[in-house]
Amino acid sequence: RLRKAKTSVVSLGAVATRGLKKMGGTLLPTKPGQEALALRDLPADVKAALAMPGAVILVGERIAASAGGPSALAEVAAQTGAVVAWVPRRAGERGALDAGALAGLLPGGRPLIDEGARNEIARVWGTEVNLLPRAIGLTGEGILEAGSRGNLRALVIAGVDSVDLPDPAVTAAALERTEFIVCLDHHHSEFTQVADVVLPVALVTEKAGTFVDWEGRARPFGQVFKDALSMSDATILGMLAKAIGTQAGAWDGAGLRRELADLGQWTGAREESPSTGSAPITTDAFRLASWRELLDAGVMQDGEPFLAATARPVAALISAAAAQQLGSPTTITVGGPSGSVTLPVEIGDVIDDVVFLPMHSTDCSIYRDLGARIGSAVNVSAGGAA
Repeated sequence: RLRKAKTSVVSLGAVATRGLKKMGGTLLPTKPGQEALALRDLPADVKAALAMPGAVILVGERIAASAGGPSALAEVAAQTGAVVAWVPRRAGERGALDAGALAGLLPGGRPLIDEGARNEIARVWGTEVNLLPRAIGLTGEGILEAGSRGNLRALVIAGVDSVDLPDPAVTAAALERTEFIVCLDHHHSEFTQVADVVLPVALVTEKAGTFVDWEGRARPFGQVFKDALSMSDATILGMLAKAIGTQAGAWDGAGLRRELADLGQWTGAREESPSTGSAPITTDAFRLASWRELLDAGVMQDGEPFLAATARPVAALISAAAAQQLGSPTTITVGGPSGSVTLPVEIGDVIDDVVFLPMHSTDCSIYRDLGARIGSAVNVSAGGAA
C-alpha cells in the first residue's frame, strides 16, 4: 500500500533494512545511540513533511534504549504536529501501560501524585484514597539493581524473559541475594530454576482476556480450552494480594474490564515529558547496532524445529569500506565488556564504523555474549581473535 500510494518514508538508522528498500524509503544515517541528536537536527525538508496533515512518526522498542530519544521524539512531535505511533514488541505492552504498569502511574496514565486521579482510582477500587501509595516505585532495572545489592526481601517475577534484561550480571546477583522469590510462568526458565515458589499461570489459549493493539484498540479474545487447570495471572495476583491483606478492586478478567471501562479516559493533567540530552558523540571505535530478528532464539519456537530452521543465517553486517579496512575477511570477531562472538561477514548498507549483530539469535546474544547494548563501543577484528 505504501509503495502504490507513493508515501514518502524516511528512516533514522545505521542500516538500510530490507523493508526500507522494499518501500523505496530514504535512510538518514544515524549512529546507534545518536537518535536523539538526529531527531533534533532533522533536515528542513523532513521537518516540512512532518508538518503536513497525516504525517506519522513511527517508533519501536529501541527508542527507549537511546539516551534522550523519547524526549527528542516528544519535541519533534510538538514542533511539527506529527502523530507519534509506538509499535511495541510484545502484544501486552500497550495494555500494561494503560493498566498503570509504569512506576509513578495509575491506570489510564493517571499521575500517581494527582489528587483527582487518586480519588477516581479509590472510588473504582472501593478503597480509601490514603491507602494508595504515594512514593513512586522503581523501574525494572532499578528493582534488579536493588536486589543485586541485597536490598530486597522478596521479588515477584511474572511475564519476563531473562534474555530481555540488558545486564545479566546484575540479574544473576539479584536472584542470588533476594531472600524470597515468587515466579509466575507457564514454562521453565532461569527464573523458575531459582524461585522459592513457582505458580503456573494459564496460557493465552487457556483464559479469556483483551489485547490492546498499538493503535489503542481493544481486541478481546475468548478462552479456547475450557478445561484448563491453570489460573490466570490476574487471579493468582489477586489471591496473593488477599492473603497479605492488600486486595483492592477486581482480580478476574471480566471485573478488570468493567473497572477500566468505569474509569474511562483520563482528561486531567499529565506528567511533563522529561528533557534528556543526547549521548556524547564518539568516533574512536565501532558502534554496535542491533535489533531482534523475526525468527531468533525466542522461547515461542521451543518444540518447533522446522519453523526455527527457516530463520535467516546469523551474520555480522558491516559496510564495504569497513570490510576493506579489516582486510576483507570472511569472518569477524566482535568483542564487548564480557565476551565476544565470531560470525560470518555480510556486506550491506551500513555506516562505516558500525557493526550490526542480531540481538538474540542462536549464535549471538549481545547481552549474554558481549555484555553490550545498542550503541556500545565494541572491538572488531578479522577472523577468530578479538
